[in-house]
Amino acid sequence: MAKEVKPYKNSELKKKQQVEQMFDNISTGYDDLNRVISFGTDLAWRKKVIKIVKDSKPKSILDIATGTGDLAIALADSEAEKIVGLDISAGMLSVGQQKINQKKLQDRIEMVQADSEKLPYSDNSFDAITVAFGVRNFENLDKGLSEIQRVLRKNGVFVILETSVPSKFPFKQGYAVYTKFILPMIGRLFSKDKSAYQYLSESASKFPYGKKLCNILEKNGFTNVEFKPQTFGAATIYTASK
Repeated sequence: MAKEVKPYKNSELKKKQQVEQMFDNISTGYDDLNRVISFGTDLAWRKKVIKIVKDSKPKSILDIATGTGDLAIALADSEAEKIVGLDISAGMLSVGQQKINQKKLQDRIEMVQADSEKLPYSDNSFDAITVAFGVRNFENLDKGLSEIQRVLRKNGVFVILETSVPSKFPFKQGYAVYTKFILPMIGRLFSKDKSAYQYLSESASKFPYGKKLCNILEKNGFTNVEFKPQTFGAATIYTASK
């Protein structure tokens, strides 16, 4: 089994606590920096996730690892009556709440601080669940996925958007150079937390993707599992149901 990747190598805190601390530290500049790092391609990826969710016509949506709420806010364009953005980081949620207030979406979107591995909801609570760039931050992947499966309604849709690694030349080599050297450098220039973007880069390279993640989803009770690589494999969209 691969060694667990944590944000702060010299910290004795568990991964979950380190992830919370890290996102609190980088919350204020997270949105702008993400646009720079991904060259804006993350917006196109999110639009595809939104379409998948909207096509399922959910009445209730849970966006886990919502961060500053970008996906939850975009999902307000759906027919959903209830949208919950859940995250472990109070700092990220605070930024997200400000954005929701500015857009006057307080009646549509609720921001909740909670642990994705101990979801505060009863079985079969949501028609659709999304996680964008968050599953690799779970301390216990199986536990987090089993919780998602528990609160997802029968025939509900589960969509993951996560980084992956290109496998074809020259994208594989270019991606390796970018994530190992350039991404952390940009992160250090724009973020007060020098370890954060090093962690995000390292965790992306070591997290299971493609068929491997599909196998993990199936092991945790999901059905109709499919994956579609995006932008030469730099990210992947996974869909599943219950």
